[in-house]
Amino acid sequence: MLKQQAKLFNRIAAVTDLVTVLAAFVMAYHARKLAGGLSELRDYLWILLFAIPTWYFLMAHFGLYASMRTRPLGQILASLMKVNAIGGIVISSVIYFIEPHGLSRGLIGSFLVFSFFLLSLDKIALKLCLAYIRRQGYNTRNILIVGTDDKARCFCELVGQHDDWGLKVAGVLELADESEIGALAAPNLLGQLDDLVEVCKENTVDEVVFCVSRQTLPDMEDYLRELEEMGITVRMVLDFYDAPRSRTELSLFHDAVPMLTFYCKAFDTDQLFLKRCLDIIGAVVGLLATAILFPFIAVAIKINSKGPFFFGQQRVGESGRTFKCWKFRSMYLDAEARKNELMHLNEMNGAIFKIKDDPRITRVGKFIRKTSLDELPQFWNVLRGEMSLVGTRPPTPDEVANYQNWHRKRICIKPGITGLWQVSGRNQIQDFDEVVRLDLEYIDRWTLWLDIKILLKTFWVVFARSGSC
Repeated sequence: MLKQQAKLFNRIAAVTDLVTVLAAFVMAYHARKLAGGLSELRDYLWILLFAIPTWYFLMAHFGLYASMRTRPLGQILASLMKVNAIGGIVISSVIYFIEPHGLSRGLIGSFLVFSFFLLSLDKIALKLCLAYIRRQGYNTRNILIVGTDDKARCFCELVGQHDDWGLKVAGVLELADESEIGALAAPNLLGQLDDLVEVCKENTVDEVVFCVSRQTLPDMEDYLRELEEMGITVRMVLDFYDAPRSRTELSLFHDAVPMLTFYCKAFDTDQLFLKRCLDIIGAVVGLLATAILFPFIAVAIKINSKGPFFFGQQRVGESGRTFKCWKFRSMYLDAEARKNELMHLNEMNGAIFKIKDDPRITRVGKFIRKTSLDELPQFWNVLRGEMSLVGTRPPTPDEVANYQNWHRKRICIKPGITGLWQVSGRNQIQDFDEVVRLDLEYIDRWTLWLDIKILLKTFWVVFARSGSC
């Protein structure tokens, strides 16, 4: 019954989405017509013959017609952004071949904006509506939990904190080796693992969740087979290892092999897509600013010292990949050759070289470093995908060669123009281990909002001229 309801709901959702796409196109047409230059609406309706099936296929592909019961809103919005980005490319390509000179690009751009906005409102309203319905006790799924240890208790508490998921704990089964029954099992203990099949027959059970240790996992195979024969969905809490990690994911490798993946960073595919969109927008704006300031900075560099405007240096990027990192030159040409003779003056404890009043820095170099103008060419590295707006400081290969194992995690992501270390008073931090701890905090706790906060704080640090080096 629930599966039939889900299918019906998905069909209704698909029809609603396609009507929303149609409405977005009509609204985009009228918005652009106010600016003039468009003919009658019927002259453009043929575009919908390509747009509607494209949007439906992409929304299905990105899981927008699968259950969103426990899916975070951020992931839904990220999927919608992908749908509109890829859909926009497809529609633009079709229009280019069919009518390369006779259609307003502004119409397509407006359509994509309205489409994302209206579909986002649709999904947000739908999620809020379903959450309200589930809080009232409707559209719920009964789950039976196998296990009474701390793992099972934590899972029950998680379900209890999210009544909008519509999940109800129908009962708990105790494993044979769990002699002590905790507070979790006391009110709704229905028996032991051997009673699993009978309990499922005597109660309304939609899903069974196994909260078991990896040692008892081999004993579960017969129960899994019996539950499959009975048509009951089985889930398993795969919290088998205590090793610290940022994110764990169970997926089908190439749609064929079930695989449990332990990630070293908190970023997932949808979040990386949003981060990359922010990087591209920021890089384009940054390069425009660089183009405006370039003549003034270049002339100042040339007058102050001999040599090129730009300085390119090999740096280590994501997962150890090397790339040439660009800056406006702020040092004399023999700076690298003089580094060894100044090494005894290094103020940092660890793999970073830094000294106060570095004699290798030119007079103009001190100014562009103080104002962070020397970093502007790195927007080119961001646009190329070698760096990000926000990340860890890009180290040199000789610095990485001196890393301890735990230091290397800071190069598991793309380096950034700015980062948590840069906005935390980097002049006051003298210990490289503290730098790494700040980088790891960023990697483990990353969100798009954290990037935005760091960018805003960077502007404040630069304009206040604090923390620059």
